[in-house]
Parts: sequence; structure tokens; C-alpha cells
Amino acid sequence: MASASREQISTALRGISLRQIRLASGVVLFAYLVSHFLNHALGNISMEALASGVYWHTLFWHSLPVTVVFYAACLVHTGLGIWALYERRQFRWKAIEPLQLVLGLSIPAMVMTHVVGVRLGYSLYGLEILYPQVFFAYWISWPALKMWLLFAVLVVSWAHGCIGLYFWLRLKPFYKAAAPYLLATAVLIPAVAMLGLYQGGRNVVDNDSIEWRAENLKPNQTGTSAEKTVLNDVTDYLLIGYWGLLVIALLAKGARALHERRGGMINLSYGNGRTIRVPKGLSVLEASLRHNVPHASVCGGRARCSTCRIRIIGDCHDLPEPSAREAFVLGRVGAPDPSIRLACQLRPERDLSFFQLFLPHAVSADSHASNPTRIGQERYLVSMFVDMRGSTKLAEKRLPFDTVFIVNRFLGAVSQAVLASGGQPNQFVGDGMLALFGLASSRQEACRQALRAAAMIAANVDELNRFLEHDLREPIRFGVGINGGEVIVGDIGYRDHMVFTALGDPVNVAARLQDMTKTLGCEVVISDEVRVTAGIASDALPQQEVAIRGRNEPMIVRSVADAKELSALASDVKAAAA
Repeated sequence: MASASREQISTALRGISLRQIRLASGVVLFAYLVSHFLNHALGNISMEALASGVYWHTLFWHSLPVTVVFYAACLVHTGLGIWALYERRQFRWKAIEPLQLVLGLSIPAMVMTHVVGVRLGYSLYGLEILYPQVFFAYWISWPALKMWLLFAVLVVSWAHGCIGLYFWLRLKPFYKAAAPYLLATAVLIPAVAMLGLYQGGRNVVDNDSIEWRAENLKPNQTGTSAEKTVLNDVTDYLLIGYWGLLVIALLAKGARALHERRGGMINLSYGNGRTIRVPKGLSVLEASLRHNVPHASVCGGRARCSTCRIRIIGDCHDLPEPSAREAFVLGRVGAPDPSIRLACQLRPERDLSFFQLFLPHAVSADSHASNPTRIGQERYLVSMFVDMRGSTKLAEKRLPFDTVFIVNRFLGAVSQAVLASGGQPNQFVGDGMLALFGLASSRQEACRQALRAAAMIAANVDELNRFLEHDLREPIRFGVGINGGEVIVGDIGYRDHMVFTALGDPVNVAARLQDMTKTLGCEVVISDEVRVTAGIASDALPQQEVAIRGRNEPMIVRSVADAKELSALASDVKAAAA
């Protein structure tokens, strides 16, 4: 048990990268931002409400443990922002990404004066600079400048935080449903916060008088001239230091670019005849974007997805070892093959040939937000293969159009049963069809839906046989194979010929089970996995142990001579579940 726990902890730590640290520190800062904005919103009520709110705000955020976490997050997030400026080799991502970086880097410079005056003034001199003092400075002392600067800080910091949350949450399954509510919240909170600040500022302007100033602008609240001079000097030094760090980062970028060019150029071949020449040190994804080569990347090169995966052609043993984050992502998608790498993480030092595993036109960040299953997602589905027996013999003495008519009527009867049971017809291959269950339901319900669909198929085909009895020499017969398991669903194909389907061993097994109905002389063969998940008793259906082509181990299946028998079983299971 202890060994397993250590292994889980080790795996989790390997998955942590600078991006995850930046995300965690950003979440802490955004939480502070939300708390501060909600406090500002109290200005819409009264100055007393603002004072009460700031008491509870400071009581929490100025407590020692929270203060340590908060300022550590400030330093880490700012430092990683400067590092991101240095690390990024080009800015041809979508416009929102460099915008986020610029907004983030501008925030420290914009809030430096406020932080030093309020927080450092309190720590050094015990100054109690609260809303009345801030409103006086921003609305009366320098109304034309500081008031708009304050609103600009709010908008910039909020926009930066929301963009970061968007990049994080857009890959989550719940994002599509939550997006309208998140958007409403993202618009409402800063709006009421700025309105609260405006109302509070107007209150101070309206009540400005000699008496008010004597009460609210005491030296222990705003500081003496000497104290203000010290705080202003500290602000200037911090600003100079911060801008100096940004200049150093930009100079380091230029020096690195020069060093990389002097260090040599390499060729990247895409396996489709296109080759580009780039300096050593660029990631494959950065090289693609620099030369306008379409390359799939849902997360924007953050190693949060695997859609930029490439397969190396030729020897891959002298490539740089995968980073901890890259190894973690590849491990999550089950890619132990050393020739498969993440293009956003691999920085080759020699000529490289490869091909992309995901078509770039089919995968984008927006497509994932609008339909998460389209780009490739692992999930539990029940696959059902249905095949019409004797279609070749049926076509021997019939006109082609007559044969197509009968096959279409059969596929129509099958599709109606699948749709009525909650499944989705997926692929039609000749006189056969693949149907999927579980795209919008639990695995238990998906298994039961598949069983109900098989029974309904039998009933629909019986009705079709009665309708065509004068045209058929013998009734239409069919075979059904049903299996469940974890599969990959997504769009497969090329350009305008994309098909949404499922890939994986469970789908292949379902096709084998459908073929097996011929040798077992039955209409339906169900994997024991589906039987157990559906909740059917072990003695309800005859059991067989069969060998499946392509699998080393034998498999337990359940055969059903007459598919209509499944109707009663499915009804019993549904009643028991209710």
C-alpha cells in the first residue's frame, strides 16, 4: 500500500511543470482579485459597507499563512511571466496568447505605486491607507490621471486572469455547459466593482471639506513628507528593477537567437515532401508556426494535450530525452513508443523527419470548446456491429437498384431501433452498420440501450420480412455483435471526408463477435463485459469461451439464438434498477 502511494505521488510530481506552477500561483492571485473586486462592489451600498468589507478582506488575506502564500504566488507568477517572455521564440500563436502575456507583464508596473503606498506604508510606518484616503488621492488630488489608471488596472488584471482561466478550463468536459455562466460572471464582477469605486469616489468628492480632511488625512493615515519620499523612492527603484528585468529578458532572447544561428541550422521534414530549415533549439511546433506550417495543437503548445504528437521517421535514439511533463502526457495517452513525441516539447539538435498524427485542419482550440469529442477523447462506449446475412446471394438475380432498395430498408430498420434505444448509427459499410451507445449516457445505461436495440432490431426486421415476403425467396437474417470498453472517439479522415467514429480494441472485438454469430448459429453474441455492466444475471444467457482473432487470451461471451429474447431481459433489468 505504501509503495503504491509513493508511486502515485511520484507520478503526480512528474506531471508538474512550470506551467502547472504558473497556473497554481495564478489561481491564488485570481482568488485575491475576486475578493478585492467584490469588496469594491460594496461601494454601491455605502462607505460603511466598504469599510466593513475591507475589514474582513484584510483579516483573511493579511493572516500570516495566507500572506506567505499570496506573496509567494506574486513573486512566482511574476518571475514565470518574465521567463515566458524569454522562453517564447515567436509570437505567431493566436492573438489572445501574446495579449495575455503583454497584459500580465504590464500589471506589476501598474500596481507598484498602489502596493508600496498601501501595503509597504502599513508595514514600515503603520499608515492606515483605506478607501477614503485612496479615493481622495485618485478622485481629488489627481482626478484626470489616477482615476482612469485605477480603472485600467482593474480591466487589465481581470482580463489577464480570465484569459488564463479560459486556457485552463476550455479543455475540461464541463466547460461547454458552464461557459455562458462563466462569461456572465466575468462581465458582471468587474462592472459592479468599477461602479462601486465610482460611487465611493463620488461620495468622497461630495463630502470633501476641511472637517473631512482633518478627520481622514491625518499623518498616521497618509504619512509625513519624509515617509512619502521614502515610499516614492522605493517605488521608483522597484519600477526600475522590474523594467530592467524585462530589458534583460529581451536582450537574452536576442543573444539566444544569435547563438542558435551560429550554432547551426537543421532541416525538419514533414513526411509530405515539405522541408523547412530552422535554428537548433526550436521546438518542432515552434518551427511549424514560424514557417506557417499547419500543425495541430489544442492547448497552444502548453503540453496539456497530446494533439501535436508526431511520429519520428528513422532512428530516434539520439534525440533529447522527454522532459518530465512530456513523459507524463505521453504516458497518459498510452504512447510508450520512443518514436512518438510531443512537437511542443521536442527540440531536436539534428535533422529530423516525421509525420503528424493529428490532421491540423481538424483540430483547434475552438473546435474542442464547441465539441469536445471531435478532437479525440477516451471514454467508455458500447459498440454494436450489425450485418445483413446473404446480401451477395440476394443480389444475384435482382436488378442493382432493387438490391440497394432492400439493403437500405434493412439499414433503415436497424437505424430506427438504434435511435429509439438511445444509440447513434455511426458507420455504414456495405450491408453492415456500426452503432455506438454511451455518447450521452452512463456505461450501465449504454449496455442496456444496446440490448434493447438488438431486441428492437429483431422486431423491425420481422416486420420488414412481412412487408417484403412477396419479393424475398427467404427472410432477411442478420447477426449482431455487442462489446463495451474504453475507446477513442473523434473525427477520422481527410479534409471534407471526415467521419466521427470510435477506434480501439473494443470496437474490433465487437466486429469479431458479429462474425462469430455465423459459427455459433445465433443472432446475437454479447461480451460478458456488457452482460455484467448491464446487470443481467449470470445464468440468464448461455456462456461460451471463445478465441478472438488478434487476442492472446480467450474471451467469455454470451450467445442469444433469438434477439427478441433480449427484450424481456432488458425490461427486467430496468425494473430491477428502478
